[in-house]
Amino acid sequence: MALAPAENAVANSIALDIEGVTHHYDLDGRNLQVLDDVSLVIEPGEFVALLGPSGCGKSTLLRLAAGLETPTVGNVLEDGLPIAAPNPDRILVFQDATLFPWRTVRDNVAIGLEARGLIREREYRIDEVLKLVKLEGFADVYPHQLSGGMAQRAALARALVNDPKLLLLDEPFGKLDSLTRLRMQNELLDLWKSAGFTALLVTHDVEEALLLADRVIVLSDRPASIVAEVRVDQPHPRLRDDARLVALRRELLEKLGISHDV
Repeated sequence: MALAPAENAVANSIALDIEGVTHHYDLDGRNLQVLDDVSLVIEPGEFVALLGPSGCGKSTLLRLAAGLETPTVGNVLEDGLPIAAPNPDRILVFQDATLFPWRTVRDNVAIGLEARGLIREREYRIDEVLKLVKLEGFADVYPHQLSGGMAQRAALARALVNDPKLLLLDEPFGKLDSLTRLRMQNELLDLWKSAGFTALLVTHDVEEALLLADRVIVLSDRPASIVAEVRVDQPHPRLRDDARLVALRRELLEKLGISHDV
C-alpha cells in the first residue's frame, strides 16, 4: 500500500523555477551550447522526471538547480529567489554512490552535518536516516563491503540527513541490476511521500519516469529544449502493464523518436 503524501510537504519542499535558461560551455575556445531557452516550473513537493538523448543537457539542468553553475542566460529560482550557490536545501545524488572508501557508512552519512558544523546537535539524524533507508545494521561497515544497491542507499542517506527540500537525482539507479533497481525505485517513492521534498529525476528509463513522476519532461537533442510534457495522473503504486501507462510509454517513445514497436 502506498504511503500518503506528507501533510507538511510544502514546508519540506521548494518551488523551482527555470526561466528562459540558455547555457554554454567554453571548450578550448569553442562555444558549446547545451541548453536552449528552457523554461520549467516545478511546484513544491512535485516529482518531475527529465527524459532525453544522452548528452543533451539533462545533467546540466540539475547542476544549475543545485547551484553548482549559473546559467549563461536566464534565471533559476528557489521559491522566487535566484540560486547563486550550493545549499544543503538542494542535494544532488549521482549515478555513482561516490562514498569515501576510508569512512564507514555512518561516517559517510555524517559528512554533510560535519561540514555545516551541526554534528553534535543533529547526530541523531544519522541513525534516523539509516533506518529510513534500511541500513541501520550496516552503520559500521565500509563501502567495499556493500552491494551496489546498499551503496546507493547510503548515498541517499547522506543526502537525506541534511533534510533537503529539493532532491536532484542524476540517474541514481542506472548502474544497478534490474531487480535492485525496482526495489530502489519503490524505496525512493516511499521516501519522497514520507519526507515531502521536491524531486527532479534525470533518467533514460521511460518506465522509471512513468512509475515515479507526476510529470515527465522530454528534451530534444543538444542544445536541449523542451519538446513535450506528459502528466501522469495515475495513483501510486503504479503497475507497468496498466493500460494508461502503456499508452503513455508509447507516447513518450514517439516523442523521443523511437518506434512504438520497441
